[in-house]
Amino acid sequence: MESMYGKLALYTGTANPGLAQEVAQALKVDLSPADVFKFPNDNIFIRLQTSARSRDVFVIQPTCPPVNTNIMQLLIFIDTLKRDSAGRITAVMPYYGYGRTDKKDQPRVPITARLVADLITVAGADRVLMMDLHAGQIQGFFKIPVDDITTQHLLGQHMRQWDLSRASVVAADLGGAKRARNFAEVLGVPLALIEKRRSQSGASPSKARALNLIGEIEGRDAIIYDDEIDTAGTVTEAAAFLRSAGARSIRIVASHPILSDPATERLRNTPIEEIVVTNTVPVPERKLLPNMTILSVGPLLGEVIRRIHLGLSVGEMFNE
Repeated sequence: MESMYGKLALYTGTANPGLAQEVAQALKVDLSPADVFKFPNDNIFIRLQTSARSRDVFVIQPTCPPVNTNIMQLLIFIDTLKRDSAGRITAVMPYYGYGRTDKKDQPRVPITARLVADLITVAGADRVLMMDLHAGQIQGFFKIPVDDITTQHLLGQHMRQWDLSRASVVAADLGGAKRARNFAEVLGVPLALIEKRRSQSGASPSKARALNLIGEIEGRDAIIYDDEIDTAGTVTEAAAFLRSAGARSIRIVASHPILSDPATERLRNTPIEEIVVTNTVPVPERKLLPNMTILSVGPLLGEVIRRIHLGLSVGEMFNE
């Protein structure tokens, strides 16, 4: 399998080597070997074991926690490949760290998602492949081609094993309404929205408070959909609110299981039938829950990489 950019080569950092191995298996290729380690002074060092000269290289490295370490590792990996005269370098970031800092929504704050985009471009990446960006406008932060792949069809395929005749997709807040609407269309079910506002109380942090439910949920099976589960405060609050509104059952569906503390404890203490996520980021064993289902994006990423490598349309994969 070879394109105008040379033979395909897959590399992985340390962020999610399990996913990288699944992608390699889907493509029926071996991961190219590289040494990735830290010196005693905490400096990251990368050494390719074989030449990447004139190869079409894909580096699989989600910038999940530890975010800063994984970002630096990706940048150094790209620089290493550039200096080895790789034919083309694609940064494969199933999860984009700092993606939620995508706009200046208050005075004197950064737009870190743009800064990270600039760093990746300056390091020497020729293309970026991501999955379910928190904000679509991040694609415009790059001056190189960007593919933002959705996992909604993969998640929808899993959800269709259940009876969806009484199901509704729920956006846990109005900010996620568009994502939830798209997922509702994938499943062919109605959409409901939870309106909430944040109330300020002196010097204490703002606290979200659910105010209103837009749509029918009583006696229905609620599917709360979001792009990621971080501390799980939003989704567990939404689950409790929906239960009080008469939901018959509740499932949580999300692409990225970040699961920052105390997410696992919150999810464990909330009556939820199932939590469905993907392996865009690794889930430590201590954070696994009995009602958690993790779907692999390995075959999906593998097919997207194959199409990019051969110059084929990626969008056609999702045309129904």
